[in-house]
Amino acid sequence: MSNEIHRAIASKYGSVAHSSLSSSHSGVSAVALSFGYSPEELGSIPAAANMGLSCGNPVAMASIRPGEVVVDLGCGGGMDVFLAAKIVGESGQVIGIDMTPEMIERAQTNAAQGMYRNVRFYQATIDRLPLADGSVDCVLSNCVLNLAPDKPAVFREIARVLKPGGRLAVSDIALKAELPQQVARSMAAYVGCIAGAIRIEEYRSQLLAAGFSDVEIVDSGADLNAYAKVENQSGCCSPSMQSPQADALPVANCCSSPVSLSSSTEQSVHEELRELLSQFDVNQAAASVKVFAVRPLH
Repeated sequence: MSNEIHRAIASKYGSVAHSSLSSSHSGVSAVALSFGYSPEELGSIPAAANMGLSCGNPVAMASIRPGEVVVDLGCGGGMDVFLAAKIVGESGQVIGIDMTPEMIERAQTNAAQGMYRNVRFYQATIDRLPLADGSVDCVLSNCVLNLAPDKPAVFREIARVLKPGGRLAVSDIALKAELPQQVARSMAAYVGCIAGAIRIEEYRSQLLAAGFSDVEIVDSGADLNAYAKVENQSGCCSPSMQSPQADALPVANCCSSPVSLSSSTEQSVHEELRELLSQFDVNQAAASVKVFAVRPLH
């Protein structure tokens, strides 16, 4: 099943990477603003780094310092990488990790456009990071860990690369109640950052089991329906562009995979997710959460 999930995620986010979604679209900017970014932050980075995929602002809670090594898991177009790069400065470094070559290409293009010299990007899955043990001061992630089929493996890998005393600062989707079976078994809802989310208490226990301490998970209270501000978008499934027009918002064709955990209809993932969420208020069971944890010194 994990291979099926990986294929669906890669297909969907590869499609998003080829879209023209950016801060230039008012709906895309509205999503980022709803989840804690300031207009000044959005204006300080390449517009194409923001595709309306965030569920929080992890940089704002990470207490990043000049000279640090920071890693962003599931970096997408580099939005949080570039914000962190301004803080760590020339003596620091920010590393973006993403599983899709299309996203890595987009992030590298954005980095060249913004003339960032203290960033680099790797194509890899977040449960197998191409980084040395104890080499990182801070790990960021934004609405990505919920997509990992093997979350304990991801948490162990994060603990491995962090220095003693290093920290994890994550914005993510977690569950506060059980999902309806129709949603829980939907591949569209999984790829849309909902069905793969785990309960808040399970999130905490898995981080503790991976060796973290000082674990804090806080419901941000953000309205997950903010994603609807991007035209024809449900959940964090941003549509790619079809017949783009200069001043038009994106039109839905979010993903090419029609696969569902419970069925294999001919609906696109976006269409299926939109249909599911029209029957279900995501805020009843899911929440945008702020996650913070520390790798102990000993």
